Order: sequence, then structure tokens, then C-alpha cells
Amino acid sequence: MSFTKEQILEALGKVRYPEKNSDIVSLKMVGELNVENKNVSFTLIFPTSNNPFEKSLVKACEATIKALVGADVVVEIKTTGKIAVAPVGAPDKPLKSVKNIIAVASGKGGVGKSTIAVNLAIALAKTGAKVAILDADIYGPSVPKMFNVENERPTIQKINGKDMIIPVSNYGIKMLSIGFFVNPEDALIWRGSMATNALKQLINDTDWGELDFMVLDMPPGTGDIHLTIVQTIPVTGAIIVSTPQNVALADAIKGISMFKNDSINVPLLGFVENMAWFTPEELPNNKYYLFGKEGVAKLAQEKNIRLLGQIPIVQSIMEGGDAGIPAALDENSIIGKSFKDLAANTIDALNIRNETLEATKKVEIDPNAGCSTK
Repeated sequence: MSFTKEQILEALGKVRYPEKNSDIVSLKMVGELNVENKNVSFTLIFPTSNNPFEKSLVKACEATIKALVGADVVVEIKTTGKIAVAPVGAPDKPLKSVKNIIAVASGKGGVGKSTIAVNLAIALAKTGAKVAILDADIYGPSVPKMFNVENERPTIQKINGKDMIIPVSNYGIKMLSIGFFVNPEDALIWRGSMATNALKQLINDTDWGELDFMVLDMPPGTGDIHLTIVQTIPVTGAIIVSTPQNVALADAIKGISMFKNDSINVPLLGFVENMAWFTPEELPNNKYYLFGKEGVAKLAQEKNIRLLGQIPIVQSIMEGGDAGIPAALDENSIIGKSFKDLAANTIDALNIRNETLEATKKVEIDPNAGCSTK
């Protein structure tokens, strides 16, 4: 016997959400419901991330559906916090169909920024969100390799009379990178203006579709590409990645300074402490602090900036990155759980930002007076 979406929704209407004293269907907490024979999948959308009722409600939903359909029904339930839409700025805002644009940046190279960006995108998508990643690291693109799509090429499609780039997709993530357009073994020898023009084309001439999140894998440091990004699109918020090492923390402070500059003024969502400690796969409870202990955590407290996550060094991260199988795909692993928590904290930070701050404005560069916002 097969069941319809309407019958499943009617059953889920009996599941109460304790905090609101109402059912989850009336509260619009059920999203992306799919029913096929005895396979039922949907997303439970909670008002906040890390919700205390998450586990109990998932069990209640499973029990309710099994009581209706039968014990052999296959129920897949994803959970996510409510995704607040970034405030809209100028009416000519690029990427108008993207709810939140997240810049993942670092003060220096070698701290694992791209690894964080890629796995954050995967973890966000696992909540049921629609996600894309733009590799803005023009001179060191790594997204194609880390998603195992080095041999793929974006296609061109005419939309409303204009030739538009169609992004490459894998693991449910849309992506673009300059790495798709150059030989991986060739050095990109471009002047700054060539690189920034290429980046603008990837942003403006691409059919990204409706997205909950776009993750920007920024180049390390501060420079032309960063200015091009904030001039071209209103970034919702920035995440700074650093290791606990003092030399990395010194450069992380420069990253903070750039985004908090009065003329740029991109809200900081928080820090990610990468390589926080080393944990052997066979000794998951052991922690070895190879680069110092909680340096980023202490900096976050000092600067009154949220610590979104601490990601350990685990061999599977390196192996997954090289093989094009991001570690966040395995939610049950040590590292998968770390990235799941990072995604939940990022959504929570975005919701707070979007509910309390005005829209981020694009930066206008006045050659005679420096930067201004628009």
C-alpha cells in the first residue's frame, strides 16, 4: 500500500512541538517532503540550531509515520535550524536569489581555509539547505580537486537572451572555480586586473539559481580579490580561519581588521580554530596540541567574537581532501560531527546577524578618497 504526501502530513500534524504548544505542520517545520511507496523523507526545520527537542521530535515523527505506514517504512529525516534571509540592500543587488553569502577567509596561507570552506558547504547542505561554493582563490584554486571534479567543465546556456555559465555540481553542491578553466599543472600568471575581471564574470555571468548559502573560499591575506568581492556583492558575513599558533593568530587579527574597517564593514560571524589538536583515529579521546592550546579560542574571547568551531587534525581530512571525498560527508565520524556542529553554529550566527543588523552594503572605491559604501 502506498501513501500520499497529504496523508503523511496529516499524520505529522499529530506531532506537537513542546515549546510552542502546537503541531509541527501548523508551525511550518516540515520541509521538502518526499513520499515514494514506503520511503518517506523530509526536513525538520527548527526555530534555532542545536535545538533541545531535536532528538525527541525526530523519534516522534518516525514513530508516527511507522504507525501509519507500517514498521517496514524507510524514514529519512534531516534537521536544520531556521535560515534567516540576509537583509536586502540596493535593489540592483547581484545574486538576488542567494539568501546568505559567507566569506571564509584567513590572514595567512596554510591554515586549512579551503578545507574548512569545502566541508562547511557540505555540512550546510546536509541540513537540507541549497548550497553553492565559489572558489575565489584565483591563484591557488583547490575546490575542483577537493570535490573530485577536476575533469568536469561548466557548460554555457542561453538564458533570457544572455549566455550564462552553469556551475558544476557534486555532493549536492553547486561550484565554480577558475580551476575549471585552466590546466591544473599550469601557473596562473595574471595581473591583478585580469584576476579580478575573471572573478566578476564567475559571479555575475553564472546561473546560480535559488540558494540558502553561498560559501566564498577567499584567498589568504588581504588584497585585490577581497576588495573585488566586497565591491561586487554584499557579503552577509565573514568567518576567519586560523590555527592556534601565534604566528597565524597575528595574521588572523589583520583579517579581522580588514572586515571591520569602516569602509568595508562586513559583519564577522566568528572564528574557526583549525588544527586545534591532533586526535589519532584509533584513540578518539586523546588530544595532542601540536600548534598550541586554544589560541583562537582565547583570541575570540579577547575580541568578543564568537568561536564557531574547533576542528581537530585527523588523518581522514587529508585523505578525503586528496581523494575528493570531503570528511564532512561522514556525519558519524569524529570530524563529521565537528563540521555538523560548525554548520549549526554558523546558521545560528547568521540568524542573529540577519535579525539584528542592516544589510551589508557593497563597497565603492573612490580613487581620491579611498573606500566608501553604497
